[in-house]
Amino acid sequence: MAKQVKTNALRLLDKAKIKYELKEYEYDEEHLSGHHIIDQVDLDADQIFKTLVLQDNHHDYLVCCIPVLEEIDLKKLAKLAGKKNVEMIHQKDLLKVTGYIRGGCSPVGMKKKFPTYIDESICTQEKVAFSAGKRGLQMVVCADEIIDFLQATTGNVVRK
Repeated sequence: MAKQVKTNALRLLDKAKIKYELKEYEYDEEHLSGHHIIDQVDLDADQIFKTLVLQDNHHDYLVCCIPVLEEIDLKKLAKLAGKKNVEMIHQKDLLKVTGYIRGGCSPVGMKKKFPTYIDESICTQEKVAFSAGKRGLQMVVCADEIIDFLQATTGNVVRK
């Protein structure tokens, strides 16, 4: 049996006694649409969340998780967060800010704890998946537990 990968995100879930299931998939730099994950992890698109890192008009960072095939609505997120505006951080800054690389960014275990917002659609799911902190690895967790663990605020943050 292969050695079990333990990322910082997974170690933190273990420490908090939060159960998770791991789903591996073939990471493809050329096809980062989200469909490549859905096709391989046997979950519905609305159960798989991508993690986005943004900054507000004061250059404070915040995290937002949305279903993998959806697009973020920056105005809705800014309103939910009580900010004048928010924008995505530059991809080159992701590792420095979070400790994670593109395609492997988890809302769990970043270098610092940032305010976290999750699209309200998570509330309709029992189990959801997020990056486990490594490309090609998703962690499936109980939606309610991860919301509590992240002290996340839920709201409508996707484009309709």
